[in-house]
Amino acid sequence: MDDVDAWVVADELMTVIAALRRTVRRSLRAELPTPDLRGAHVELLRVVEQQPGISVTAAALQLRMAANSVSTLVNQLARVGLLRRETDPADRRAIRLHLTDTAAHRLATWRRARTGLVGDALAELSAVDQQAVAGALRGLHALVDALEGGGADDRADGRAVQGSAARVRRPDRGRRG
Repeated sequence: MDDVDAWVVADELMTVIAALRRTVRRSLRAELPTPDLRGAHVELLRVVEQQPGISVTAAALQLRMAANSVSTLVNQLARVGLLRRETDPADRRAIRLHLTDTAAHRLATWRRARTGLVGDALAELSAVDQQAVAGALRGLHALVDALEGGGADDRADGRAVQGSAARVRRPDRGRRG
């Protein structure tokens, strides 16, 4: 398959992902309990769900945010009953974060609704398009790893990640487009 310009693919990828997220968010808004949460709130809740008892500092590192910004999110989520702060028994100065039952239920409801919505839409696609979407997941996971600094395609020779998607040529790092 012909090489494609990584900058063109990157721009189109981000445009499509933004449209997908926006469409899903708008479609599910009526089904989800209030209060409405911003993306950063949901991201923090998901981190705490995956790592119960995580500290504010560790959550900030994982989210690539300033600790004071995460602390503000924690205060907002605690105020509406979605996050619980507990003092670390080993270090009384440290705070550990836990989801409340309400937050756990909300995340589960959101995940079920999101999976149902997207799953139903995927089922309407042709078999070829379903396979293309499924096949792209490996490359998308590799892209996340690369963006987080641990990418499998972080080679000096610039060779593409091998997968079912088109080979992506890596342009010179200094190029702007």
